[in-house]
Amino acid sequence: MCTTVIVGEKASYDGSFLMARSADSSALKAQHFVIHPAKEYPEGAMYRTKDYDGATDFSYPLPRQAMRYTTVPNWKTGLHGAVGFNSEGLGITGTESIFARDDALAIDPYNKESGITEDDILDVLLPRCKTAREAVALLGKIIETQGAGEGFGVGFADDKEVWYLETGTGHQWMAQRTPAEVYFASGNQGRLRFFDPKDDTMMGSPTLISFADFAAAYTRNDDRDRIYNDPRVWVMQKILNPSLEQKVADGRNFDVYLKPEQPVTLQNLKDIMRNHFEGYAHDPYSFGLNGSEPWRPISVFRTYEAHILQVRPWMPREIGDVIYVAFGMACLSCFMPFYQGLDQVPVAFGEGTDHADDKSIYWKFRKLQTLAMTDFPTLAPIVQKKFAEHEAAMSEKQSAMEKEYTSLYATDKQAAHDLLQKFNLEVFGETEEVIDGLMNELFTVLTAKIEKENFFANKKMKD
Repeated sequence: MCTTVIVGEKASYDGSFLMARSADSSALKAQHFVIHPAKEYPEGAMYRTKDYDGATDFSYPLPRQAMRYTTVPNWKTGLHGAVGFNSEGLGITGTESIFARDDALAIDPYNKESGITEDDILDVLLPRCKTAREAVALLGKIIETQGAGEGFGVGFADDKEVWYLETGTGHQWMAQRTPAEVYFASGNQGRLRFFDPKDDTMMGSPTLISFADFAAAYTRNDDRDRIYNDPRVWVMQKILNPSLEQKVADGRNFDVYLKPEQPVTLQNLKDIMRNHFEGYAHDPYSFGLNGSEPWRPISVFRTYEAHILQVRPWMPREIGDVIYVAFGMACLSCFMPFYQGLDQVPVAFGEGTDHADDKSIYWKFRKLQTLAMTDFPTLAPIVQKKFAEHEAAMSEKQSAMEKEYTSLYATDKQAAHDLLQKFNLEVFGETEEVIDGLMNELFTVLTAKIEKENFFANKKMKD
């Protein structure tokens, strides 16, 4: 289950392409950050999902010359890469789970035995595709020929375009280039609508009917959407278009694309990924945990990571392509920048399982979040204030580093490279220090609270 926002370059604050997504299923699903080096494979070598204990028995030929790329995968299999860039500047985020209509699936079911799933998408596309358009076309061809093992939506960006692809059923799909002036928001539902095979900003399976409403024809639309999916789309559109008045119950009629009232910033997307209907009666956290709240928020405890992918074509690719990753529940986490030119990450970023530990960065965040959730109204504001201050400080350092990097890059690429490595490792280390400090602060607050609440019992004991 996920939530996605795609932003066209003229709708963003600085002309960059932006994609943001939260991923959730289990709080115990530790995530790693992995840099896959360029690699040469022998002719006939195959990628097989089962070799990694993946979801299906999907397989696909490996490229002879695989490009370097990054992913944020599941600890157990190393698959389900979530988000990444390759060395050519192609960025992908996937996937958004989509639920197809039962009657449509009866005609064209998912290939649950050997179809492609979110386990595979980044590891198949990023080593071989150079552009967003090429990656969309290849994924579509795989869906047509080998089938999808589940319903999903995937975002693609390079230095020229940003695209979004949705599956309909097992072998049907549609993709559209996001227009420059608008944004697209989705929460576990098909949102793309009308397909025009003559429009070069659209692609789709050969048997799509051009006059049909794609979402209506293929995607489930019932009471579950009214409380689980539509409220998230409603709040995202409300954040970016505050004057917009619409009822959540009309979710299926929300515009697919909207021009934001103000240019979309990184902070806007962080706020969206952290949103839990704060300011509304449907907030399940701020007034004390409310497990019976029917509306599903964007930021939930079982979120295992959220990210923002940014492409700035006017910069050297090494710093122009950035992924901001927040491990765990976004509203109690910190978005850290992972630049495309990064050579390595600390060991802790590649550790962590489904059991808590004292080493991995994932579990450092998750322990802090678990502690804060014991008294969200009291403890969450402490965490959020400190992370906001830390992100602001990181942003200032980023601007200074990028300015220096750009200057060095023109005359001494190695010096620029070394600067980037030093910067990234420093901010990662500083973030760990902030987490450690917050843990101690929360324990201090809780200790004082418990002592106060047990005052009379303690007084009686003394008397």
